[in-house]
Amino acid sequence: MSPRWYRIALADGTDVTLASASGEHLGEAIAAVAARLGRGKRVWPVAAAPLPAGEVPLGESVGRGVVVSGAAPAGLSQFEFPAGIVPALGERARGAVAAGYLRTMRDPTHVIEVVAAGADARERFFDVLERLPSADNIEVVVAEHLEDAPAPQVWLSPPLRDVRRAVRFLDDFEDDVLTSGHVDVAIYLRAPMSTWRLTQHKTLVWLSEDAALTDKVEGWLAASGLGPLDPLATVAAGPHFHYRGPSSSSRKRFLARLQSAKLRRVDLAAPAKPQSP
Repeated sequence: MSPRWYRIALADGTDVTLASASGEHLGEAIAAVAARLGRGKRVWPVAAAPLPAGEVPLGESVGRGVVVSGAAPAGLSQFEFPAGIVPALGERARGAVAAGYLRTMRDPTHVIEVVAAGADARERFFDVLERLPSADNIEVVVAEHLEDAPAPQVWLSPPLRDVRRAVRFLDDFEDDVLTSGHVDVAIYLRAPMSTWRLTQHKTLVWLSEDAALTDKVEGWLAASGLGPLDPLATVAAGPHFHYRGPSSSSRKRFLARLQSAKLRRVDLAAPAKPQSP
């Protein structure tokens, strides 16, 4: 893939700065901007967009990987989305996005959807997983917008027998699964029939036929500092981009890693419109 330029708005909790950088994919450009602007402080992306050809800063960028433009447009939310997902720059309707959870019922399924900020999404995913009574299988869905494939792919692990094996798999695949916006990962429980999912939008979703276990999951989330929130806004409600980190695998290598880990391809989902740059 040829490098292209992206414009990225980066927040530090006080200000939002706009900068442009090039990369073979959006995650590389975000990492370059964060390294440049994050010296001595924590920063995170709050919006991004690919630069049109006519706006690439060629004159300024000779010999430079990052071009700082100054203050970002007013009105950008500083909510820290988990790594892998970022709103589209120029789309302002993000003020309602906040950390919290919403419990609903879709007969006969109990549903809890969670929005968590930054690295808390990963931590809460593990916190609930490690408390579950079992973990029978892992499902990994590789989205079609990872390097513009024709369709998503669904991969399923062999029987796990216990939660520890699920944790080890996720630790090994952190860069390719947990912090990639091109992947959904789910833990399946056969009894009671339940699913704990980290989506490609980096929300957390619990689905279960068991009310008692759902009560426990809600209690664990509440104990971790999350509160109920209705309505629950997510990044998926508006224009956004999915990205992967600079240490993550290409699609070809990622699929080979899944196969080496003894996951098998079980289904092809219907194609959907790509959303990543």
